[in-house]
Amino acid sequence: MKKSTVTIIAVLLCMPGTALAGEWYFGGSFGFQMQDDSDNSGAFTSDFTTGNGDPDVPNGTVLPAGTTVGWMTEFDDGMAFSLEAGQRYDSGLRSGIELSYGSADVATHMGVTAGGGLIDGVDAAVLTGSAAQLGVTVGEVVADGRGDITTLSLFANAYYDFNRDGKFAPYIGAGVGFSDVDITFNPSGVGIVDDGETVLAYQAKLGATLQFNDAWEGYAEYAYRMSDDVEVAVDLFPASLEVENQQGLFNIGVRYRFGN
Repeated sequence: MKKSTVTIIAVLLCMPGTALAGEWYFGGSFGFQMQDDSDNSGAFTSDFTTGNGDPDVPNGTVLPAGTTVGWMTEFDDGMAFSLEAGQRYDSGLRSGIELSYGSADVATHMGVTAGGGLIDGVDAAVLTGSAAQLGVTVGEVVADGRGDITTLSLFANAYYDFNRDGKFAPYIGAGVGFSDVDITFNPSGVGIVDDGETVLAYQAKLGATLQFNDAWEGYAEYAYRMSDDVEVAVDLFPASLEVENQQGLFNIGVRYRFGN
């Protein structure tokens, strides 16, 4: 399915200008980003000796490399911005290159597991390696969200404009590209993750254009974006984690049309 999407976008972007001659455009938008919750999952990358999680996890318990670890992260809503340059063709097709940036703060973490067992109620020393208990549970530490996820993306998009010659023109679109994703998790000031990765990304759009005059138009759209899972290193203990990155966006913007 991913291969088919890439092929379709590439064909639409490379169609000969003589067959689909049209005008160029440049535009920009800002939007409201709704970051989906992430079910983070991973494993210890080397043997890990726990701290004092008595009575649930005795001090000095060894969790061997490969033992699963994970938790759920909820995000607050955030903001997004984008710039796009492209060409509109006589057939009603459009193609564009879009640069976008979005960010969302962490609201909370919950449901921490190790080896398949829930450890939210265990003393937080279990993950710090401390022989002395800290008097606060893992769940209490991670509930204080702190941190964020930021996504810088470059997409090749293809659209179809309905009612192209009218003042009001609905459209659909899809895109494929790359996202550079940076993730910071530091609940209660404890540095757990500060890492990122560049991954494949995809999006689908539904919107409408309102023409102001021969050169300027406004638009509003909903976009659903997702990337491949982002693999990050955990700083607090030796593990890697895959973080999900999906969001819905409501964008409004303007375009300038030229070269017709």
